[in-house]
Amino acid sequence: MIEEFLDRSASDVEEAVRKAAAAEIMPRFRQLAEHEIDRKTGPHDLVTDADRKAEEQLTAVLTAMLPGSVVVGEEAVHADPATYEALRGEAPVWIVDPVDGTRQFVHGDTGFCTLVALALGGVVHASWTYAPARDQFATAVRGGGARLDGVPLRSGPPGQDGPLEVATSHPDYTTDEQKRALMALRTEGVAPRPCGAAGLEYLAIARGDLDATAFSWEAAWDHAAGLLLVEEAGGTHLTLTGEPFRIAGGNALPFAAARDEATARRVVGLLARGAA
Repeated sequence: MIEEFLDRSASDVEEAVRKAAAAEIMPRFRQLAEHEIDRKTGPHDLVTDADRKAEEQLTAVLTAMLPGSVVVGEEAVHADPATYEALRGEAPVWIVDPVDGTRQFVHGDTGFCTLVALALGGVVHASWTYAPARDQFATAVRGGGARLDGVPLRSGPPGQDGPLEVATSHPDYTTDEQKRALMALRTEGVAPRPCGAAGLEYLAIARGDLDATAFSWEAAWDHAAGLLLVEEAGGTHLTLTGEPFRIAGGNALPFAAARDEATARRVVGLLARGAA
């Protein structure tokens, strides 16, 4: 069912993402009024009218495109956390982050993107990553490869002439145990830095511009699209127990995604040592 749909409609999904960004996101970029910005759980957890309206448009279009499908979107789950349980159900699930990197969007930085993934039974089958302010569009189909603006992506192993560059969760958003795990990356041969929008960090791995990520949170809308992009570019992802990350949750955190398996295992090994 999913494969047939993707053969027929993958380009239509891309067009839907582009249209939502053109209609609801880009007209507000660097044009936001104060009343269009709210705070959800804290001063850095922002939501804007662009987030809400783009998710509403994508929800309507995507569910009409694939009858019987449901949406797990960041803003809908914030309004009703029970919506997240659809990831464990039997219906096809669209996983939507309308503006990944809302903080950057609010501050007028181009480092934000729209993320859409299509999953069934906990498995992500396709993903769409659109950075409209940078005019970049990345897609991935399970077993069909990853592409950026139509050009195939291959991450390849890291080079040998410098430390591993690892984008990490900000310590303010972690537990004490997770802080200890992430601090273990501050070692010789590794260069950790705070992450930007998760979707763009995953794209950087798929392009071979970043070696790895180490993240401490599970929200599927931040990870589903990018993790498939990394996989299909030749990379991998592992949790602290050495298992792949599960989009439905229950993962041992922090977890790592990387350009190749050896790098992922190295990063996870350091995280596990720090958490011990």
